Amino acid sequence: MPQITSVQYLKGIGPKRAKSFAARGINTIEDLLYYFPRRYEDRTNFTDISGLKEGEVYTIKARVLAGGQRSSWRRRRFSITEAALEDDTGKINCVWFNQPYLKEYLKPGVSLILYGKVEVYNGRLQMNNPEYEFIDKEGDDSLNIGRIVPVYPLPQGTSQRSMRRLIKDSLNKFLPKLKDYLPFDLRSRNHLLNLAQSLLNIHFPLDMPMQKQALTRLSFEEFFIFQLPIVLRKLKRKEKKGIKHVVNGKLIADFIRNLPFKLTLAQQKVLEEIKTDMSSGEVMQRLLQGDVGSGKTVVATLACLTAIQSGYQAAFMAPTEILARQHYTKISSQLSAITFSGRRLRVGLLTGQDKQKDKIYRELKDGKIDLIIGTHALLQEELDFKALSFIVIDEQHKFGVGQRALLPKKGNNPDVLIMTATPIPRTLAITLYGDLDISVINGLPAGRIPVKTLHFSQQSREKGFAIAKQELSYGRQAYVIYPVIEESYALDIAGAKKMFAELKEGQFKGFRVGLVHGKMKTKEQEEVMLKFRNKELDLLVSTTILEVGIDIPNATCMVVAYAERFGLSQLHQLRGRIGRGNLQSFCVLISDAQSEEARLRLQAMVSSCDGFRISEEDLKIRGPGEFFGRRQHGLTELKIANPLTQMQLLKKAREEALRLISGDPGLSLRQNIQLKERLLQRFPEYEKFMAVG
Repeated sequence: MPQITSVQYLKGIGPKRAKSFAARGINTIEDLLYYFPRRYEDRTNFTDISGLKEGEVYTIKARVLAGGQRSSWRRRRFSITEAALEDDTGKINCVWFNQPYLKEYLKPGVSLILYGKVEVYNGRLQMNNPEYEFIDKEGDDSLNIGRIVPVYPLPQGTSQRSMRRLIKDSLNKFLPKLKDYLPFDLRSRNHLLNLAQSLLNIHFPLDMPMQKQALTRLSFEEFFIFQLPIVLRKLKRKEKKGIKHVVNGKLIADFIRNLPFKLTLAQQKVLEEIKTDMSSGEVMQRLLQGDVGSGKTVVATLACLTAIQSGYQAAFMAPTEILARQHYTKISSQLSAITFSGRRLRVGLLTGQDKQKDKIYRELKDGKIDLIIGTHALLQEELDFKALSFIVIDEQHKFGVGQRALLPKKGNNPDVLIMTATPIPRTLAITLYGDLDISVINGLPAGRIPVKTLHFSQQSREKGFAIAKQELSYGRQAYVIYPVIEESYALDIAGAKKMFAELKEGQFKGFRVGLVHGKMKTKEQEEVMLKFRNKELDLLVSTTILEVGIDIPNATCMVVAYAERFGLSQLHQLRGRIGRGNLQSFCVLISDAQSEEARLRLQAMVSSCDGFRISEEDLKIRGPGEFFGRRQHGLTELKIANPLTQMQLLKKAREEALRLISGDPGLSLRQNIQLKERLLQRFPEYEKFMAVG
């Protein structure tokens, strides 16, 4: 069967090339058939060079007149390959950056197909970094010329031509053996193509209307399979008997009264939603979305106190040791002024480095710890609670779905609050996290001022550093972030270690400069962070270790070097480390972004501080396959479906999933057996978390 046949047994692959395919997620024949084109070129007609217009994207067919190569005067070890090309109507220049090997192929007379945006440079038409494909005059061009041609993201060492031939041969051989897992009545009701037609027309469409039909069918399939376990989980959860917590009491009132600030209206609303769940007797599974610094942790702490005042224990799991310790320090301080049943509340900390873990294990089992805060260490099999009734999972996207499922097993159907500072639009969240109830904290606490974000080129980076220097002169603190620890010659970027030494003796001489990165021992990291927190350091040079959880109200400036190397959500998370107080803060992005995607990311950062808007832009730019990856969801990768542009299709798939599961929760009816096989074959996690009949 194709789903279990390794691609290495295909003609021309073998064990060595199979490794490069595996790096692209192509391990089996089925992976190959579901490896979709990223775009198409209509090669029934090419655009003549004489018809090209500035600012538009075209596909052209041309031959090389001359080619050459030179080094960049701005960046060392950076090559620029140039070629003059022509067709029967005109000429155009093409430029490729840092692809020195191209020089050997761009010989006069060689023909190419090129795809790219046309610009005008020095009065002449030019394509910068166009995609290209050399034309083999003697080869079979039936898949490459005179038709709508698929263009794939390629495994290393594979050309577009060989990839097309490989997929076409696999379709011819294996399509008859593929099962269509969508029931016939469902396909008929929704006017969907069968699987064979869909795969054929997504790879080699007869025309674009057929490609759209294939896209609809395959997108529906992804959404449908994505929704099935979500719908079933929600139904199963409603069958479980939960814990009725006491939601109003002196402990909650004392905590709120001792806070140095008032809860925002959004915080109060979410707290009421949580209290309603916790007092209902049904198991709570709630997703709390809120921007960086919106006050999610206070709400989570109040929910933990609700469990404690009801006579139970609570657990708070964070993705990093630094964040866990920060939560522990802050929450312990907030709880130090209040008592419960005549005693202080007992808060514990458990991390992977903890030497007192045996003692903590005993105290948790004996009920001597009310609230435990920790990292993945809380998932250890030997750890037991006396009476766990409430769990907080912070920055949920940092944990796999398997990890998130382990902690609740340590209690008797405990309530779970999952928190994320990477929000997505509410309608999208409701559909994609259909097994969870959704709460949103929007806006910032009173007194917070939105961060100003500025973009400077590498050539103007001194202006960015000058902003940081000015903030330091006011007695405030700043960060400088680098994407790597060591200098990278391959990427032509400086590293945090080198720049720490240069900044300390250069732009920031006279200020106290520290360095923190992920290769330092945890104790060393904590010592540096403690110095920064205690204002013994003015400037902290760091890598992305700061992405989650550092809360320094006096830090008012962040300079991000080589900002194009960071994802949009990652940049937003980093920016969230400043603007934590009531002072104006500045985020400085330094970048010579070359790609359109990188430019769009930087533009989104400059134009908005709204995490929901940032997230929507991130989804548009990266596409759902990356945004909703296996790391975040554990159940599926959306390879072709796009929830942002196919919302109605997603809703229809959800309705069908509800309809099917309501009638056959175990997928045991004859017409659903193949669908059940599909779920278990493609997503083994399904069986782990769901009791499929």
